[in-house]
Amino acid sequence: MTAARETGARSATRAARFAARHGWLLVLLPGGLFLLIFFCYPLVTMAVRSLTDPGPQNYTEVATSPVFRQVLVTTLKTAGLTTLVCLALAYPYAYRMSRASARTTTVMMALVLLPFWSSLLVRTFSWTVLLQDTGLINKMLMALGVVDQPLQLIRTSLGVEVGMVHILLPYMVLPLYTAMRRIDPMLVPAAQSLGARPSRAFARVTVPLSMPGVYAGAVLVFVLSLGFYVTPSLLGGPKNTMLGEVIATQVTRFGFGIGSALGMVLLVVTLVTLGALTLLGRAGSLARERTP
Repeated sequence: MTAARETGARSATRAARFAARHGWLLVLLPGGLFLLIFFCYPLVTMAVRSLTDPGPQNYTEVATSPVFRQVLVTTLKTAGLTTLVCLALAYPYAYRMSRASARTTTVMMALVLLPFWSSLLVRTFSWTVLLQDTGLINKMLMALGVVDQPLQLIRTSLGVEVGMVHILLPYMVLPLYTAMRRIDPMLVPAAQSLGARPSRAFARVTVPLSMPGVYAGAVLVFVLSLGFYVTPSLLGGPKNTMLGEVIATQVTRFGFGIGSALGMVLLVVTLVTLGALTLLGRAGSLARERTP
């Protein structure tokens, strides 16, 4: 009995030492398995199909086709413009929300989160109703005498931008609000007490300290914009076709070859964008640290 107890104690001690040294492996194991099965495996499968269905010439066709190049340029332009518009709209909103009372902040936060309570598809279809020639917006403009005939709002770049900005704006507001809440509210009054005008104090204090939120929001919005499919297909026209639509069409009609190659191209573009924005964020942080 004594030997058995000693053996059990030694086993328990070894297990405790293993858990103390390698416990983080046990914590990461479920998430790692999930990513391996549902992310890495499909990604590897897509990469293999892009090279074997029917072969590496898929990438040659993607690189030499003017249609695919134009779609990629359109995708990057649309994503970039969506990011800039979201930033222009979200920055003052997040700033006001970070300086408001608790009750006002709650209401403003609820307005930001309200779109998440409905489906993306429902929101996009709502914009098709509002933007069409006989929609509410055109009827209102004609009733007010602003225009004599309906404006072309749908099947245009404007329609795509309106729909995408509406969907992605919360992803810009939330990081900005988080960054601005961390700014000491006494810094701007302190700068003003030292002789800085309100606009200069805002530009030299609030803006630099809120840049982490700007970078985080820009990364989220831009990367999400690159893969948009439903909104451009419903609100845009042939000139506004984005890469996600082309990938879906290729896979549905012609198989996984070209579609997988385009998917890998989109992945590379996304990774390059993330790398560039990361370097830009680090450069901005170093510049702010060196500024006296």
